[in-house]
Amino acid sequence: MSNAEISQLGAACQEWGFFQVVNHSIDLGLLERMEEVAKDFFMLPLKEKQKYPMAPGTVQGYGQAFVFSEDQKLDWCNMFALGIEPKLIRDPKLWPKSPPEFSELVETYSMEVRKLCQSLLKYVAMSLGLRGNVFEEMFRVAVQAIRMNYYPPCPRPDLVLGLSPHSDGSALTVLQQGKGSSVGLQILKDNKWVPVHPFPNAFVINIGDTIEVLTNGKYKSVEHRAVTHTEKDRLSIVTFYAPSYDVELGPMAEFVDKSNPCRYRRYNHGEYSKHYVTNKLQGKKTLEFAKVQIENSI
Repeated sequence: MSNAEISQLGAACQEWGFFQVVNHSIDLGLLERMEEVAKDFFMLPLKEKQKYPMAPGTVQGYGQAFVFSEDQKLDWCNMFALGIEPKLIRDPKLWPKSPPEFSELVETYSMEVRKLCQSLLKYVAMSLGLRGNVFEEMFRVAVQAIRMNYYPPCPRPDLVLGLSPHSDGSALTVLQQGKGSSVGLQILKDNKWVPVHPFPNAFVINIGDTIEVLTNGKYKSVEHRAVTHTEKDRLSIVTFYAPSYDVELGPMAEFVDKSNPCRYRRYNHGEYSKHYVTNKLQGKKTLEFAKVQIENSI
């Protein structure tokens, strides 16, 4: 990546918290097969999918995450999520036997996306004037998870969201939108919801809460949501890439000075992850876990 491209990346991270990656070198045939196998899973009979249930307070398996009350208005979305790395976060009971090629494809796909995340974090670090490998060293064995989202056509899209507004607790999130899917992803920019139109064969990347904390707010995680469509369904495949659960995080010294006081406390990433998955999706509210009050100086 050239210096000009790294500069553009930095501007996108600072102004939008989102960017798209083309020419990523991941085989397009692999992306198509991953999309097909995800759709095949969601088209299985409900009884078959329910063999892999998402337990309350967890985010692995089939169902709906972030549900905490019977009165809660549910999102119009079916999810299937798996922990990928490190291997100890996997729950073998939740890896489907059908479609037969599912597990092998998820493994191959996730390995390729992991390499992409490592490269992107290197360039994000360089755009901040940091050593390219600073995040890789800090994160140790990075946690990686995959979530497939299926949004059926919705008769009243004005009454329900596909996925409630939220920011991600990850460092980076990588989204592949299914070909022919309705445009569903929107990001909050200047208090307006802006639809994201993915380029063909591109990945849509967003900055997560982890990078916002580490940069003391220089690069902000962006609030986003998914909307539904009356006639068209939508499929997305999302990878979350985050530090190891035992890593202590807080603003890096390079981003704290008199004019930029420390906005976040130090915390254990595992504690933050637990806090994130045990709370409703509600804008950027989960990030309050890490925020500190800054007193105005006269």
